[in-house]
Amino acid sequence: MATRTVRIIGDELLRKKSREVEEVTDRINELIDDMIETMYTEDGVGIAAPQVGVLRRIIVIDITPKKKNPIVLINPEVVLQEGEQITSEGCLSVPEIYGKCIRPEHVVVKAKDRNFKEITIDAEGLLAKCLMHEIDHLNGVLFVDIMIEEEKEGSGEKE
Repeated sequence: MATRTVRIIGDELLRKKSREVEEVTDRINELIDDMIETMYTEDGVGIAAPQVGVLRRIIVIDITPKKKNPIVLINPEVVLQEGEQITSEGCLSVPEIYGKCIRPEHVVVKAKDRNFKEITIDAEGLLAKCLMHEIDHLNGVLFVDIMIEEEKEGSGEKE
């Protein structure tokens, strides 16, 4: 595993739509390992492949306190959104900016896991927010694009 450089707002790659993964290869597994390592090194709760310079539809999330249980989602697709929550957000690709966004309170996401088996994640609250934040990255959307209010430094989760 290696820590990769996180792309920062202004990098054109962050605004591009990612391509689907057709199969899990050694290169994809290496990318996933590096994404997990980078997320932990940067003290984030999630990261998407475009944030480390790869336009593939892969996200990793770990909202557990000890950061030892990453969720890996390949080709994630939101199939249900319900409710509304105002979230405080930050982003590894948008350093030192935090803001409030409106996100669904409840989401259902279908994806492939690391073994390319279909899985469904039914999430609320923080996990729902993280899923939507990271899936936005796969479509070239940053949280600052949907931010409704900027906050003081240091008040959001870094995704």
